[in-house]
Amino acid sequence: MKEEKENRIIPDEIITNKIYLIRNQKVMLDRDLAELYQVETKRLKEAVRRNISRFPSDFMFELTKNELENWRTQFATSKSDKMGLRYAPMVFTEQGVAMLSSVLNSDRAIAVNIKIIRIFTKMRQLLSDNVSVQLEIESIKKKITNNSKNIELVFSYLDELIEKKENKSERNKIGYKK
Repeated sequence: MKEEKENRIIPDEIITNKIYLIRNQKVMLDRDLAELYQVETKRLKEAVRRNISRFPSDFMFELTKNELENWRTQFATSKSDKMGLRYAPMVFTEQGVAMLSSVLNSDRAIAVNIKIIRIFTKMRQLLSDNVSVQLEIESIKKKITNNSKNIELVFSYLDELIEKKENKSERNKIGYKK
């Protein structure tokens, strides 16, 4: 019952829109996670820093100054606004988000984490399905290419037979003469 209530509070689209592609990884920003968990970003960062050994570089990393500027330009925000970012945000991969549930012990954090992990899994499944469809299309293309080559070969043989028939002189007919 509690899980259903949490699922209704946060639609999938909201979480999906907070997943970014940074360093070729699907990640979520600390401020977005803090908003979902209903805690201050400052508190989330404190909890992570107290448990930093749980967050290796493939679970969590901080954006570099250059990455932060590039990320900001994607949203065309003014320099004064900076989207509320005074410091480089912590960025969490799917595994990092899962680890957050062990650092933040609130019921909401656990429920939100479960939902986020399900969405990451759903995205991975969609990507996997997409790859299998692309492989199937490539297989069909190869078959079509082979069929085209075979048809061309048949037509070339037919052309050769027609040429041979035209080049042969009239043969003497055998059988009864009238």
